[in-house]
Amino acid sequence: MAHDETHRSHRIGWLRASVLGANDGIVSTASLVIGVAAAQAGHTEVLTAGVAGLVAGAMSMAAGEYVSVSSQSDTERADLDRERAELEMDPAKELAELASIYVGRGVEPSLARQVAQQLTAKDALGAHGRDELGITEALGARPVQAALSSAATFAIGAAVPLAALAFVPVSLAIPIVAMTSLGSLAGLGATSARLGGAPVLRATARVTFWGALAMGITAVIGAFFGTVV
Repeated sequence: MAHDETHRSHRIGWLRASVLGANDGIVSTASLVIGVAAAQAGHTEVLTAGVAGLVAGAMSMAAGEYVSVSSQSDTERADLDRERAELEMDPAKELAELASIYVGRGVEPSLARQVAQQLTAKDALGAHGRDELGITEALGARPVQAALSSAATFAIGAAVPLAALAFVPVSLAIPIVAMTSLGSLAGLGATSARLGGAPVLRATARVTFWGALAMGITAVIGAFFGTVV
């Protein structure tokens, strides 16, 4: 019988990195632009600060994602190597351990042992990685994919407030950039919620609230110090 149900867990890796990158790109760049504009800077200075923020932020996101996800990947690889060694040293013990996992999930002992034997015969390491360690192909760490997704989506997100700024005088920068960015954040929250199967309204409200808070704080700081960055 064909399995025609639709699940979204395979999207978690790239979806998390992409949403995080785009969200950070919009919020950090819009906040930077608004803060500098509130400090009474000229249009060129505000735009330059925004472009610098885009480049620096994209590189930072790529580096940060690559390092953090590489650490996760190293841990997963070490766990699998340890499990591989245990399977070679004492396969009977590992078989019993796998069966006990299924018993703990509600499978009858005799059936649990049969399942463990069949899965072990097909792919012992894969079975232990999945059911003992929680490591699966769909959710496994992919450092390069995470780094590229974060950098690209950060740049795309950062381009939103910069595009709004490029076509308006600096006197209108704060309201136009704020409205454009908040609208984009709302759209991003709704889209990511749909892709992940989460409640749309909650995700949209959450991302918009924090974006507005960040922009508001930087505007106050920029106006208070009145210093051109």
